[in-house]
Amino acid sequence: MNKPDSRFWDIFFEVYEDLPRQGPGNKACAVRALGLCRELPDYPAILDLGCGVGGQTIYLAELTPGSIVAIDNHAASIERLQGSIAELGLSQRVRAIVGDMAHPELPPASFDLIWSEGALYSIGLRNALCICHGLLRPGGYLAFTDAIWRKENPPPEVKAGFDLDYPTMGRLDDDLAAIQDEGFEIVGHFTLPDEAWLDDFYTPMENRITELRGKYASDVEASKILDQLAEEPGLHRRYSDFYAYEFFVARRPLARK
Repeated sequence: MNKPDSRFWDIFFEVYEDLPRQGPGNKACAVRALGLCRELPDYPAILDLGCGVGGQTIYLAELTPGSIVAIDNHAASIERLQGSIAELGLSQRVRAIVGDMAHPELPPASFDLIWSEGALYSIGLRNALCICHGLLRPGGYLAFTDAIWRKENPPPEVKAGFDLDYPTMGRLDDDLAAIQDEGFEIVGHFTLPDEAWLDDFYTPMENRITELRGKYASDVEASKILDQLAEEPGLHRRYSDFYAYEFFVARRPLARK
């Protein structure tokens, strides 16, 4: 499969930047994952890596009294999040900045919680885990979601889609091994329920695609790209038993005395 060209990405971002979030997840899952972080300080320092437009960043601000730094490399997403932060009166606690996850340029051992939904894979999971380990204080938590295979021999169209975006995607045991190999203790993990895909991600995505079909009705190339993007929710409804998003919570061990 050929890599998407610039026109694809223009349409892609026109769809995705309008969504409340750019991947599976919801507030209930955030609450559950935070519940596994049982020894956070009262006012934790939080880093949201690969925040997108910040749906989960806003959840974190609602669910914790801590300070949050949110980073994404896509300037338009950060601009939208900055607008949400200002509108909600969160500017004293939440800071959204354009940055590179692979080189976040933040002080080591400066965060109590690192949060990342569906983003760590983009710089290589093990590399990302190493970066997170260095940014966390001893005893700090890492909470992240990652796509995993659940069954062997997925349909070719499903395999092709993930191979394009995440060719090194593994199974649950692969992620658990990577977490431990990079120096973390595994606190817990759970599979995102189907409503975290459909209600908060795919339904808004399909609605947005429908809106844009009107705009691009006479643009054959754009219409084909919208058709391509619209395939993903349909594939999920037919083949979601082959893959999942798993929410992992891990902890950097406390320093030995």
